[in-house]
Parts: sequence; structure tokens; C-alpha cells
Amino acid sequence: MKYFLFIVVFLLNSCSPKLSQSFKKVSNPEKIWVIFHPFKAKKAFKISKEVEKVKDSIAHVEIIGKDNNGGQLDAFKHSFWMASLTQKIGKRAALSLGKAHEKGNYQSFKKRQLEDGVLPDKPSSEMDLFNNVIGVRVGYKYKKASKNIIIQQLLTKIGEGELRILKKNNLGNFLDCQNKIIPFENLQHRWETKKCLMPSNNTRID
Repeated sequence: MKYFLFIVVFLLNSCSPKLSQSFKKVSNPEKIWVIFHPFKAKKAFKISKEVEKVKDSIAHVEIIGKDNNGGQLDAFKHSFWMASLTQKIGKRAALSLGKAHEKGNYQSFKKRQLEDGVLPDKPSSEMDLFNNVIGVRVGYKYKKASKNIIIQQLLTKIGEGELRILKKNNLGNFLDCQNKIIPFENLQHRWETKKCLMPSNNTRID
């Protein structure tokens, strides 16, 4: 373990200040991932930054909306992140980083720390893990494909309902699996909620 820690410290000191700062900010499960994947961590950092830029570009043209909290854009972001990671660092490392990220989200929930402006919960984590697997499959199948091809493949899968999103109505209220609005007080500061996963091609309910 000391050897791994030495490598991580060396790599971080030889990298940009932004990378060092980011390492300090990530959750403990993600830090552990970095310790065991020190040479892949720098690539993962760059990929994560690129994914955010692509997500913002997709949101700007509104081809899958702007909902980054359980919507199609959210599903795209996670699947594209995993596909890109798989191309560059391999599917096992990508999946393990995705799982570490979700473990970190649970820690964030317990500490009442927000992710993308909202408090994480179990259904959101399950959605992310599902979409991560789809992203890994796409990245593995199209190992040498360009970024644009990967994007198109994932947008197609979203349109065909192969990814998962959270059920909402047209006003953006979360719904349970019986299409009933979940009261805000039943969502606040709770890990276990009645949010409902549904295929990514489903339209919102009136």
C-alpha cells in the first residue's frame, strides 16, 4: 500500500494543480480507486472534464433536453463517461470507478453534500449504475470509434429506451411507479425513496 501511495503522490505532484485539487475533493472510495489505478487516474481525470463539456454541448442544442437530474441528459452523461473511460482505460477499471463514484454519492448523502446541486438518493444511484453498464458495453464494442460515433450510439440507445431515467411529470415532479407525485417531504434527506426508474424513451406524464 505504501508503494501505491508513493506513486499517487508522485503522479499528483508531477501533474497540474487542478488534478491535485480534484483528488482532494473526491470521495474516499474514489481516492481508493486512484490508489489502485495510479497510472489510469490522469486519463480518467481528463476524460471526466471532456465529458462535462460534451454534456453541456448536448444540453445547449436540447436534443435530449436539459434535465441533468434523472432525465435523458443525466443518462447520457453517465453512459458517455463510461464509454469514454472504457475506450481509454478498459472496461474493468471503468466499471470499478463508476461503482466507486456511486459509493461516494452515498457518503455524500450521509454528509448532506450535494451532487450537481441535488442530494443523492438510492434510485438515482441505481439509474447511474444501470446506465454505466450500457456505456461500458458501447465503449467496449466500439473501442476505436470516434467521439462522435460514441455519442450517436448512445443517443440512439436513449431513443430506443435502452437506458434508464427517473419518472417525472411535465412539471418536473418526481413520480412513483403508480404515477403519483412524490411529496417533497418524502424526498428530502432520504436515501430510500419511491422514485421510479423507466426506459429512457418514455415521455413525461401529464
